[in-house]
Amino acid sequence: MKPIDNQKIIIHSAGDALAALSVADEMGVGVTLLSAPGAAAYIGAGVFRDMVAAALEAYPNVEVTAVIDCGDDPGLALGAMRHGIGAVSISNIPEIRAKLSDIADQRGVLVYEKDGPALDLVDMTDPVCAIRAWLCEPESA
Repeated sequence: MKPIDNQKIIIHSAGDALAALSVADEMGVGVTLLSAPGAAAYIGAGVFRDMVAAALEAYPNVEVTAVIDCGDDPGLALGAMRHGIGAVSISNIPEIRAKLSDIADQRGVLVYEKDGPALDLVDMTDPVCAIRAWLCEPESA
């Protein structure tokens, strides 16, 4: 098996973030850490930022994109930008997304487009094992 670079992992806690970065560091790959859907409304941008920062402090060599999901609330996305979040996800009509993207571009923030599958760590009893399996693909013949 060979590692796949920059796979998406949905985290729900600081422990999830640490597990994801520990495996990514071990395998020498980058990851995209996604918050749970709508997390900006219930954990807040500051808590998400701090969870990711703590994991990065432990594993500073891992390339990470951390994305907080702001549901359909542009105000939460703007607040996340003010809290230093580098990437936000928002599900809204194209006109709102376009305006938000303009503001994000001015601040150097990515408006993340959801694409492809992600490993959701909710209720995982052994997140390290799940992440390790997720970050590998079979060698091609």
